[in-house]
Amino acid sequence: MPSQPRPTACLALADGTLFYGQGFGATGVRTAELCFNTAMTGYQEIMTDPSYAGQIVTFTFPHVGNVGVNPEDDETADPVAEGMVVKWDPTEPSNWRAAEKLQGWLEKRGRVGIGGLDTRRLTRAIRQQGAPHVALAHDPEGNFDIEALIAAARGFPGLTGLDLAKDVTCAQSYRWDEMRWAWPEGFTRREGPGHKVVAIDYGAKRNILRCLASAGCDVTVLPATATAEEVLAHAPEGVFLSNGPGDPAATGEYAVPMIKSVLEKDIPVFGICLGHQMLALALGARTIKMNHGHHGANHPVKDLTTGKVEITSMNHGFTVDSQTLPAGVKETHVSLFDGSNCGIAVEGRPVFSVQYHPEASPGPQDSFYLFERFAAAMKEKVAV
Repeated sequence: MPSQPRPTACLALADGTLFYGQGFGATGVRTAELCFNTAMTGYQEIMTDPSYAGQIVTFTFPHVGNVGVNPEDDETADPVAEGMVVKWDPTEPSNWRAAEKLQGWLEKRGRVGIGGLDTRRLTRAIRQQGAPHVALAHDPEGNFDIEALIAAARGFPGLTGLDLAKDVTCAQSYRWDEMRWAWPEGFTRREGPGHKVVAIDYGAKRNILRCLASAGCDVTVLPATATAEEVLAHAPEGVFLSNGPGDPAATGEYAVPMIKSVLEKDIPVFGICLGHQMLALALGARTIKMNHGHHGANHPVKDLTTGKVEITSMNHGFTVDSQTLPAGVKETHVSLFDGSNCGIAVEGRPVFSVQYHPEASPGPQDSFYLFERFAAAMKEKVAV
């Protein structure tokens, strides 16, 4: 039997469990919370999703790297997840859109990868014990200070109480007019007048902004710390609250007062993911940390209004506690995996939000209607 190659990467969990494999991408050590994602495609979009700040992603699908990477599929300028864990070493890309290999892309952008692990065992551990704190090391020589790695994992502060939106938000406001990718033109630009929307960037994915533009919105993006005065100065017809990372209660320290002031105006409001949690907090509900969160592109969600089941993309480690929703706020969607809250709406007002990702990048397209609902609410307000 041929000898096994010497490990060049090590994943150390805070409880002392060690996983060895072959490293790729950048060298060095990264500490983070470990989560798993069940999507069968879209690894580039997942790695560049700002909602993964402070996390390392274990991919349960074994073929990672097979379609390469390209600039068009980035959800933000650079990878935000600290690293990635895969079962098999990344394969050679085989796709006409590939511009470079995953390995080189990660190396240029300072992100660490490890391959050759039993990701099923790792995923079971996450499900049973909760999302662990870990240290991921890549050394081409295979030299690891195990005690230091375990100590680094134990020293990671965790995401509870951590405001990460400030780290991933835009530095200044900007306009957005790019629409969703479509064959054969690719990305096109929205032209003509549209509904004036202010999008609050808590870590917004580009495809969410594209969906707003495709639904007929004239989008202005503002930083996460924007005040109500700054938002309302744009005279918006609607306000959008984006996805993002970290503990919603921590981000809510500055986001909730702004949202409360906006809610005093008769303006449609739409939130996604962290934006959903921000809206819930502003309405008086609470959020809680989940055991291991929801991360994947195959999550069934039931619309309690229509009875319809949608297959959705999700990426969140905190959730809205539906038991704390105040009077006048109804639960509109629930997860069919665990019954957790996936949507709310203010009764009698065009104010609503969902926990999942209707822009689905990657994932199914079942829920794009929510962007159209937001646009329709603004159209109705303008017509009055």
